[in-house]
Amino acid sequence: MIELTAGPWGNGGICACRQDDAPVVLLAGAIPGERVRAEVTATNKSYWRARAVEVLEPSPDRVDPPWPDGQLVGAANWGHLAPPAALVAKAEVVGGLLRHGIGHHPQVEVEPVGDGAQLGWRTRIELGVDAEGRAGMFAAGTHRIEPLESMPMAVPAIEALGLFGRRWTPATRLTAVAPSAGKAFWMDDAARRVRRRAEVVRVAGQEFHYELAAGGFWQIHHQAPRTLVEAVLAGLRPAHGEEIWDLYAGAGLFTLPLAAAGARVSAVEGSRRAAHDLRVNAKRAGLDLAGATAAPVARALRSGLDGGGPDAVLLDPPRAGAGRAVIELIKAAGPARIAYLACEPSALVRDLAILLTGSYRLTALRAFDLFPGTHHVEVLALAESV
Repeated sequence: MIELTAGPWGNGGICACRQDDAPVVLLAGAIPGERVRAEVTATNKSYWRARAVEVLEPSPDRVDPPWPDGQLVGAANWGHLAPPAALVAKAEVVGGLLRHGIGHHPQVEVEPVGDGAQLGWRTRIELGVDAEGRAGMFAAGTHRIEPLESMPMAVPAIEALGLFGRRWTPATRLTAVAPSAGKAFWMDDAARRVRRRAEVVRVAGQEFHYELAAGGFWQIHHQAPRTLVEAVLAGLRPAHGEEIWDLYAGAGLFTLPLAAAGARVSAVEGSRRAAHDLRVNAKRAGLDLAGATAAPVARALRSGLDGGGPDAVLLDPPRAGAGRAVIELIKAAGPARIAYLACEPSALVRDLAILLTGSYRLTALRAFDLFPGTHHVEVLALAESV
């Protein structure tokens, strides 16, 4: 055990602690300024990893985690941080990344979603099973499954499945899903490949229907699809007849509303299964897309998309971001407006540093607390040509 004073928030929502004549310690389960007793969980020449096991001098922003016994699983690694303080901390992290990455520090405010509740928001949970057959999640910062008796961050429909009151085959991976259209269900790896789910998103008096593979990507917060569609439509301002590229389109969450606004949408999705779902969803909605390509985004852009150059581009890449090749290809296409939705702010800032060189300027930035109780934050950046 070692005693530490927690330093500022670092990457991954942990505190970076500096010691005299010793490596930096990446400390989980603490809040900046707290004095804690910590257990070292991993070491190397560059840094150590540790987790707080006893708080000696607590922060005024500390609260009881959502689990009664104080567990901090990876799904709630900021469960010990008061929600108002978490919003401020996330804004500081995003602002700091922007300042260091692009030399620009717009005023960042992280917007709560819905009523901002820390509990009851997850429509999907991933569970592991330990050697004794108990379902749980990984303890924060470890590869150890922490058996649970409940999942208070999940929507009530998932809690009602009773996943924690039975024994499972050790090493099984379980997924529980509560779609917006239909009953909640759980599945193992075999069922993930064949089961389907239905979702409904209501925006500005319109209703969009989606069907997708149960194991496919969909926003986890029950309010996220509507929140993000509204934000993208407001930021991108699609007009009738405009050519819009929807990159990393998934099953068409944004494709359908953009097309319904009268835009000619060319969608690109690397997963063939998701691209198939997108085409089916568009056809069922009676929407005529300019194209729906199942290919890696960079390859599709090099090959050329249907229609002419785009008036606007939306990209919603995975956590790793879009990368230089995709950003340069977008710049070469010359859209007037670009909307970049990111679940990993550091990847967003890296890509913005490439985009904002000469021909584009950052015009707006919004951040959303789609993952309460965790360090994660969703960011929408809007850029326009100069």
